[in-house]
Amino acid sequence: MIPAASPALQHPHPDAAPADWRRLWREAVRDPRELLALLGLQALAPALSDAAAEQFPLRVPRGFVARMRHGDPHDPLLRQVLPVLDEERVVPGFGLDAVGDGAARAGTGVIRKYRGRALLVATGSCAVNCRYCFRRHFPYAEETAAAGGWQDAVALIAADPDIEEVILSGGDPLSLATPKLAELTDALAGLPHIRRLRIHSRLPVVLPERVDAALLAWLGALPWPLAFVIHANHGNEFDAGVDAALARLRAAGATLLNQSVLLRGVNDSVDALAQLSERAFQAGVLPYYLHQLDRVAGSAHFEVDDDRARALHAALAARLSGYLVPRLVRELPGDPGKRPL
Repeated sequence: MIPAASPALQHPHPDAAPADWRRLWREAVRDPRELLALLGLQALAPALSDAAAEQFPLRVPRGFVARMRHGDPHDPLLRQVLPVLDEERVVPGFGLDAVGDGAARAGTGVIRKYRGRALLVATGSCAVNCRYCFRRHFPYAEETAAAGGWQDAVALIAADPDIEEVILSGGDPLSLATPKLAELTDALAGLPHIRRLRIHSRLPVVLPERVDAALLAWLGALPWPLAFVIHANHGNEFDAGVDAALARLRAAGATLLNQSVLLRGVNDSVDALAQLSERAFQAGVLPYYLHQLDRVAGSAHFEVDDDRARALHAALAARLSGYLVPRLVRELPGDPGKRPL
């Protein structure tokens, strides 16, 4: 049996006082060699890419590291965050803007791809830097909707009554302080055409302490139905702390959905995908999307070809109840919605 990570990384006793999420964020592992040492995997150091880590730095909360298997070089959580030499390969068809964010820009930090919706790139910060991230090359310094107190984004939304749903994305919107998020929703509350709010965040999974009393009070006071889309790719990403955070979100009135990415070496088996869906539902989260990899430069080593993706999805549908089977989709620039495979 492969043990979990070092006891020093394990979660505190359930009765301990809740840790401040900002402190845990600051204490995240940022050195790839430290991460390998914590997991007893120093022998993997020659496979690290310093160039990839410089371009897109490692960042991973220690609580997430604690869910990785000590001594396992193939751990599916480790593979998602470790900068490796494969990222340096230049592969035809893999570019800097895989999903057409630039062409869909409607204003500073505002993306309009689909009818009735406006996506706000709230911030460039994340608690974890996933190596397959389709926005790893995004120009966050110039494109952050929260800049200037959200004024430009709110003005654009106010001027377009066709926008019914606002989507908070990033980076990770929950990396912003709760009062900063409340600035936006207070401004949106005066717009009668807004009917729904959606939040896309990985923090409830990688840093569940972020779901604190202040965040829950804000969410509970929102005047719209709330869809909260988490992001987990493997069943091992869930633990008791994540389950508790998700339960708190549900109690605040959020509908919880999970989106994942099909990743070679992480979840490209029927067993792994079934475990993910079952574990997410156990935590009160409905499987939503299984994305084919967005072809962003540096991520080609994660790609699963379409034929295999379809075969895996068909086998998953034959194994699980329909409500546990996420939609297999791909996002392509210019499409009016996610394209089913």
